[in-house]
Amino acid sequence: MMDPATWGHMFASGWDEMGQAAFWVALLKIMWINILLSGDNAVVIAMACRGLPYRQRVWGMILGAGVAVLLRIIFTGVVASLMTLPYLKIIGGLALFYIAAKLLVPDDPDESEVEAVEHLWRAVRIVAVADIIMSLDNVIAIAAAAQGNMALLVIGLGISIPLIVAGAALIMALLDRFPILVWAGAALLGWIVGEVIATDPVIDTYLQARFGAEGAHYIMLFSALLGAILVLVVGGYWRRAKLAAHGEKLPAE
Repeated sequence: MMDPATWGHMFASGWDEMGQAAFWVALLKIMWINILLSGDNAVVIAMACRGLPYRQRVWGMILGAGVAVLLRIIFTGVVASLMTLPYLKIIGGLALFYIAAKLLVPDDPDESEVEAVEHLWRAVRIVAVADIIMSLDNVIAIAAAAQGNMALLVIGLGISIPLIVAGAALIMALLDRFPILVWAGAALLGWIVGEVIATDPVIDTYLQARFGAEGAHYIMLFSALLGAILVLVVGGYWRRAKLAAHGEKLPAE
């Protein structure tokens, strides 16, 4: 995987098959899979961009979705081996926990255009890190549909960008209208945190051996529920501390 020629060959594959009907059938399959699997990514994009100035929200959504898709394309070549690395999901889950809790904390008001731009790139970074953590499983399904055809992957995921942005825009509009949904989104990310950590190869192997497949499944569900609760608790305390430090009152939600 460190050989540049390998990457060059991988990205050059499949472009000569665009005239075949099977190519377009597989393309539709990849687009559909990505749309189905991108609901949580749309939530992250919407929550990360909701604090941006109105003019920058569109750019935040477009850049966030673009980075997410680019990372999925790159990860396709290495995801199979990454998924088997011990402790990777634990580290990723802890990082996602921080992101989920941080999304409940209000940003400082923008004082200048420079700060606004910084907030834009911070939102894009949040989306990128969260997508890295959440998309390891999703990429496997997309890569299986592409069957090594990089042209399919690039075109399919690229076309999916406006669909992800549209979903994020809809969610952001709902967040503005119903602020309580911000907490629901954070709880969703916390649920994913519990799932990611519980399915790490080290933990999953231990649970399977000790409790069996069914027992491991129930423990995974409990871990997901616990993750959602912990994100709300930690994020709530963090939010209160931030508002108290600025002498602000908690808004009614």
